[in-house]
Amino acid sequence: MTRERTSQMQRLRDELAEAVINGELSPGEKIDPEALSERYGCSRTPVREAIQQLHASGLLVVVPKRGTFVAELGVTELIERFEVMAELEAMAARLAARRVSTAEMAELSKALRACQSAAAQGDADRYYYENEHFHHIIYRASQNGFLEEEARRLHDRLKPYRRLQLRMRNRLQRSQQEHAEVVAAIEAGDAEAAAESLRAHVRVQGDRFTDLIASMHHQMRSSGTG
Repeated sequence: MTRERTSQMQRLRDELAEAVINGELSPGEKIDPEALSERYGCSRTPVREAIQQLHASGLLVVVPKRGTFVAELGVTELIERFEVMAELEAMAARLAARRVSTAEMAELSKALRACQSAAAQGDADRYYYENEHFHHIIYRASQNGFLEEEARRLHDRLKPYRRLQLRMRNRLQRSQQEHAEVVAAIEAGDAEAAAESLRAHVRVQGDRFTDLIASMHHQMRSSGTG
């Protein structure tokens, strides 16, 4: 796959994911690849590849002989996935604090600075991508390939919801402060502090979960799907 096609596919994937989470594409709605191809002015190939990735992430479901549809993710399923994601990331941070290489530590510090820059500018979209890179470095620094693979898979499934969180008031600033705590703990080799910091960063509960659900409902009402 060429870099240009990969970039186009990634853009399509992210825009489709955004359309799902903001209610532009409603739960249960059928996806029309031809219409998407016309809408985005591209061939069917990147559309098909983007749909395949979103199907793998759980945002879309394929029904044999019927087509592809927007998945319907309930509140209980969302809670369960964030609970598991928090524990996977805590495990990755714990292992990273013990195993991170000098090069990975430098890369993580650089990623932290990139997140801080995006947060300072209030650029939620840029922060979203820098944040993804930040977390992926920690997965890799765990030096556990299976854990990295599973964490990446669930991270992908929760991408739209994690992205929506960043649109909440003051979330960018709080998120990057939490990142700084995680990096400090990993650099100090404090495995338990690293694990707890990243667990708290990812876990969505209490007011944060209420705010997320309220934001989801607001987006759906604004788009006329609620």
